[in-house]
Amino acid sequence: MHNGYLSLVLHAHLPYVRHGDRDDCLEERWVYEAMLESYIPLLMVFDKLLADGIDFRMTLAVSPTLLSMLTDELVISRFQAHLARTVELAGKEVKRTASEPREHRLAKMYLERFREITAYCRKLDFQLVEGLKRVQQSGCVELITCAATHAFLPFVETEEAIRAQLQVGIDTHKRILGRRPQGIWLPECAYTPGLDRLLKEADLRYFFVDSHTIRHATPTPMRGLYAPLFTPHDVAAFARDDQAARQVWSSFDGYPGDYDYREYYRDIGFDREMAYIAPYIHPDGIRVNTGLKYYRITGKDSQKDWYEPTWAREKAAVHAGHFLYHRERQVEEAAAWLDRKPLVVATYDAELFGHWWYEGPQFLDFFLRKTVCDSKQVQLITPSEYLTLYPEQDRARLPMSTWGRNGYGEVWLNERNGWMYRHLHQAERDLIAAVHSCQMASASGGSETALRSRCLRQAARELMLAQSSDWAFILDGQTVVDYAVRRFHDHLVRFGELLEMVRTGSIEEGRLAELEAAYPLFPTLDETYYLPLRSHRVNVSHQMVAASQSRQAGRKVWMLSWEFPPHVVGGLGRAVYELARQLVCQGTEVHVLTAATGASAGQEIVDGIHVHRLYSYQPWQQEDFMQWVFQLNLAIVDAAERLESQGLEADVIHAHDWLVGWAAMELKQRLSVPLITTIHALEHGRHQGIHTPLQQRIHECERALIAASDRVIVCSRYMEGEVRRLFGVPQEKVSVVFNGVEMPDSVPTASEELRRELGVGTGPLLFFVGRLVREKGVHLLLEALARIGWEFPEAKLLIAGKGPQADELKGMAERLGIAKKVRFLGFVSDEQRNELFRMADVAVFPSLYEPFGIVALEAMAHGTPLLVADTGGLREIVRHGENGAMMYTGDVESLANQLRWLLGAPDVRRQLAQRALEDVRIKYDWADLARQTSEQYQMLDVVSPKYHRYETVCQL
Repeated sequence: MHNGYLSLVLHAHLPYVRHGDRDDCLEERWVYEAMLESYIPLLMVFDKLLADGIDFRMTLAVSPTLLSMLTDELVISRFQAHLARTVELAGKEVKRTASEPREHRLAKMYLERFREITAYCRKLDFQLVEGLKRVQQSGCVELITCAATHAFLPFVETEEAIRAQLQVGIDTHKRILGRRPQGIWLPECAYTPGLDRLLKEADLRYFFVDSHTIRHATPTPMRGLYAPLFTPHDVAAFARDDQAARQVWSSFDGYPGDYDYREYYRDIGFDREMAYIAPYIHPDGIRVNTGLKYYRITGKDSQKDWYEPTWAREKAAVHAGHFLYHRERQVEEAAAWLDRKPLVVATYDAELFGHWWYEGPQFLDFFLRKTVCDSKQVQLITPSEYLTLYPEQDRARLPMSTWGRNGYGEVWLNERNGWMYRHLHQAERDLIAAVHSCQMASASGGSETALRSRCLRQAARELMLAQSSDWAFILDGQTVVDYAVRRFHDHLVRFGELLEMVRTGSIEEGRLAELEAAYPLFPTLDETYYLPLRSHRVNVSHQMVAASQSRQAGRKVWMLSWEFPPHVVGGLGRAVYELARQLVCQGTEVHVLTAATGASAGQEIVDGIHVHRLYSYQPWQQEDFMQWVFQLNLAIVDAAERLESQGLEADVIHAHDWLVGWAAMELKQRLSVPLITTIHALEHGRHQGIHTPLQQRIHECERALIAASDRVIVCSRYMEGEVRRLFGVPQEKVSVVFNGVEMPDSVPTASEELRRELGVGTGPLLFFVGRLVREKGVHLLLEALARIGWEFPEAKLLIAGKGPQADELKGMAERLGIAKKVRFLGFVSDEQRNELFRMADVAVFPSLYEPFGIVALEAMAHGTPLLVADTGGLREIVRHGENGAMMYTGDVESLANQLRWLLGAPDVRRQLAQRALEDVRIKYDWADLARQTSEQYQMLDVVSPKYHRYETVCQL
């Protein structure tokens, strides 16, 4: 009895590099080399296995561009000529090496091999697709499709263009191979939330993702990588297995790097003298690989030794056994704890086998035979068969991901290729508009309509070819950059030319026929794939399915926050108020559930926000703060359930910090509502570590809330790093949405009367506002003022705010002899604070810990020059010497030096303040930040009650 299954998947793809106008294109050799060294050898392996009665299983994804070239008569005829030249070269090598026994033996090996391939191709009449159909009909190989031109789908802007890539891929597969595919290889294994809906619409059952996609799924899958996951739209995602991939792909210890295997990079095309090799390389004398390679890898630094085919074949057999052994151990271990037979999915590029790894087809032959004939642990299976065997799978939401470098699309979007997408996205929009316009005008019929349709179809082909992920990949790797840029450019130029013909109604049929002949693929393409079907979109910028505007406008959000104006302890309360106010302006219904102060319990509407002020079930007691927090959470849960019973159901719960965490988690479970949490600060950061039992309790509360949240918002990149580092949160779960600031209608001049009231004279004025706790660094400011006092004897410091360090700081000012230079103002109203900002020469925030630093934005908004510590979110707001000044965190001397600079340079202060004011207007507008928060809500729209039921079952 087998303990588990293995699904072996190969992905065969080449970009469309067929060039009808010339037969010397170097890139077209990619096709011939892949056919000769990978595709034909693999088909020969499959045929031999079938002839020997080996009932194996494999899955092979063949991209539509590759299928199109394999059926193109021009490509086939050119491949025949390439193969004939290769046989001729091998024959010449046999004669040339007659006096060198080892080299001669290898030359004869190649001649025999190429003749064997020639005989096989002649049996198929060089129609490799017939070989694919034959193994498909056997039931041993499942053929699946890919997007039409291998476009990187998460970076395609419109749903119509994604749908066209999918549908044209399916149509091409069915037209050429005779069967509709059940699965798809997403180009670069690139998935983004919402793509599954389009796969479902296309009637595709499954796709493949990298392992980290499943590990970061929400909720965490019970079966790990050993079973597929159903997405919210019931399409199965199969995860590529890390261990299986590493044993083959690893550049350090993967099988293809074994010293007995053939060396890929030593080819006679580069070794032989030009006069001899010239007929077999590029006509311009450009040396290329010929496929005849006489050396083995030997070692990294040593002189290359002769290739020994017998050693390599023996090593392929050993590696096949080694690979099977480890898959058997994998399934044996997983079967011990899994509730079903585990599945291991091993995925690779097909071109690895034969082209890059010459012995790869031998390895596959050995492995498939050993598995079918000898293994008592592992059985081969296709994804379709596994889904038939286990029709019920766990469900989860998957993050955006790829199998490329670092796993999140940076290969296809970076400083080398990012410029491409604005052109592609505009082209998508233009094509959609043109197709829609022509459909509206087609009622008149006639020949003009047919010609216009032809023109649009060719424009769609040009756009699809420009969308190929291969061009961005080449630019990232800096290989054949000129070719990639030229292809990208030429397709978009042709695209523009065709749309201009449609727009003006002046279609040149001769020119249209010329463009169709240049790239004759996808003959049955249907331009109506570019017509809109739905009001929602796959939003690739944020990896989400966005609802229509009407749905956004009707969204109800329950915000949970322990503080809300007028009860404001720190920056959290003001941030919640400003965010909620802007969300209401943008059409979201917001209910804030918060703590009541004094006799303020009850419900009210504040600037359109429904505010529910609640008493904790236990009176405030400083010594039992955690109990008070817990009882407040009970009150919030009860109030929320009352709201629901009144028909006010929430679409999203938005929690702010750990103090409302228990209520947030409880409501998520009770009401099956997605939870998003904003982390404003962390206990670890406030105290530079966890030192007491109370701090540890709070730290664990933060951990639990973050783990339970579907998404997490933080206010700075610094906080993003802290959340990920301290709690191991995956990157795609966390989003940075800065805090904002309300811009004053105008910035009036400072009041001279207030100066007289405070008795600060006319000298330089420093200002600090915030809680008087050690993390704010006020003690550093006092010491710095003492150090520069003799240089600026008229300088004064105003300190606004309350806190447990107030008395200690006052005593410190006395000890330093600067008590007369410092005014402790206590709590000040917002109006007083703003007037103090306008009056100050420098606002100083020397924090030891500052997750964001909203007071810095408030200073900037009022035109106050700014000096801050190089810590947390402050370093993201302030750029030293551009929009403010910065000190080294915790360094008194650095603080004193920056104060000397600013107080001694009034023109510099004015310049910094002006630039800061411009930054605030551009980057920190609450209306824009509220829109970003709405986008985070939209990312949760795919979460359905059905999903939550499955999540609850999984957690139980």
